[in-house]
Amino acid sequence: MAKKILFVATVVKTHILEFHVPYLKMMQELGWETAVAGKNDFEPDEEPFIPYCDHYYPIDFGRTPVAKCNLGAYRALKKQIDAGNYDIIHCHTPVAAFLTRFAAMDARKRGTKVIYTAHGYHFFKGAPLKNWLLFFPAEWITSFFTDLLININREDFAFSQKHMHPKRLEYVKGVGVPLERFRDCTGSRSAVRASLGLREDDFVLLSVAELTKNKNHKMMLQAMKLLEDPHIHLVCAGRGTELEHCLALQRELGLTDRVHFLGYRKDVPMLYGAADAFLFVSFREGLSLSLMEAMSSGLPAIVSPIRGNVDLITDGKEGIYTQLTPQAIAQAIRKVSSDSALREQLGAAAREKVRQFSLDTIAAQMKELYLSL
Repeated sequence: MAKKILFVATVVKTHILEFHVPYLKMMQELGWETAVAGKNDFEPDEEPFIPYCDHYYPIDFGRTPVAKCNLGAYRALKKQIDAGNYDIIHCHTPVAAFLTRFAAMDARKRGTKVIYTAHGYHFFKGAPLKNWLLFFPAEWITSFFTDLLININREDFAFSQKHMHPKRLEYVKGVGVPLERFRDCTGSRSAVRASLGLREDDFVLLSVAELTKNKNHKMMLQAMKLLEDPHIHLVCAGRGTELEHCLALQRELGLTDRVHFLGYRKDVPMLYGAADAFLFVSFREGLSLSLMEAMSSGLPAIVSPIRGNVDLITDGKEGIYTQLTPQAIAQAIRKVSSDSALREQLGAAAREKVRQFSLDTIAAQMKELYLSL
């Protein structure tokens, strides 16, 4: 009988499909039966298709641990876990991972192994007190019910060593970036720019991120307002709860000609190839895949000096740091946009640095961890 693995995350399209399809594929190729549980966040007219997934179970997780729907999500998940007889359950995202580890307590007694990958704790140095009060106790308690805890950045790993209590703790450098997908994407640069109404001599900043308060698009727009050069453009790919607020601010600041919101895009490699620099000034990160993709494309990055970003970018080497003010971000953009030699130097170093975070490297490590359980 084939061994069985269940992947669990709060949402499917914007988490499982973005980060874990290579691992579903890997486990299928090893002869395992694969399953996914998570909230269906596909568009109403989209079929919830998950590659390399034998079974999908929609679970209505809430975004926060105290959301009312989580009680029903817990019951549905526990019922599936108890019936599924999984050899491994690999959970992701705080809410889903919290509920999964409680739901799997009986299954663990029967031999199921539970893995949790923390994609960046919601509590961290400088985080709001409410984050510590809400998320730290949940992570601490459920760490006792975890067979393998994986951290993806150095700060979280050091914290887990001191404060968490899994049976086993490992440091894995993210989910892995497929380098070959982003290596040579400049061939369609002119066509992509033309489709966006951009000129060849425009300086194009790219942001690839979910439109949430954490990703800090508001400050990006405020910085763009301070830059009066009509040839500096910001292109934002992604969807999220802050879209309407961003569009309203875009109109208020008179930036409709220079800031472009594209929504969810499937041609992201082509966007990297058409850009001149990557702008990534979020307040909190675990280890950003989009930043690694930009590095793979040879783009210089302007980043906030926060956990995760500092694992990938050294100031002045693979990119430059900016403090989180509109003035500082605008100054960093001026520095990068005015110096083509600097951009080339930073981009080349970024492409070299990101090789250690390649999908091949991380997948080999994850395969070893799966089979060791």
